[in-house]
Amino acid sequence: MNAVYARLILPIPTGNLKEEIYQFLLHNHPAAAEHCMEVGEEAGRIANRYGADVEAAQAAGYLHDISAVFPNSERIRVAVELGIEVLPEEEVFPMIIHQKISKAMARDLFHIQDEEILDAVGCHTTLREQATSLDKVLFVADKIRWDQSGTPPYLDQVKAKLEHSLDAAAFEYIRYLWQRRESLKVLHPWLEQAYYDLKQGIQGAV
Repeated sequence: MNAVYARLILPIPTGNLKEEIYQFLLHNHPAAAEHCMEVGEEAGRIANRYGADVEAAQAAGYLHDISAVFPNSERIRVAVELGIEVLPEEEVFPMIIHQKISKAMARDLFHIQDEEILDAVGCHTTLREQATSLDKVLFVADKIRWDQSGTPPYLDQVKAKLEHSLDAAAFEYIRYLWQRRESLKVLHPWLEQAYYDLKQGIQGAV
């Protein structure tokens, strides 16, 4: 196992992934525990509505922020030690790379082998071009169950779009960021690619 995990209290295998993740976070970064559980449940509901794999969606939701155990100040070092490609935008704003670290941790610590789950975890903050249904389920669930105080300013619009389609809900959040892109610390290339990809798909469906 990679030495970067040495200081963590590692999960005890129980056969219950949700409980393993919850206990792991309680021991290592309790502030993230409830958020991950909420996103997992929300992802399951959205997956059920739109015909995606409910169990996979729940698993991805529970796992998506397990990298919260590493503070922003350590994330670039952790990513490098895990052999993760670090983009220039991620060096400038290390918070974003937590999605890639969570993907690695899901594989290394929780032994997730389903590539669709791993990929969804790995793009849950930015989404990506040609995103799968599971990618979009987790992306939207994470934005609805946001982990900051107060109510997210985009929430009503995203929920309204979710009544129409999963793509519309995902695009609504990205469009919200896109309209404010000049004020963002960075514009991650995956988010930019997802913006144009979803926009083209939605316009083509009209």
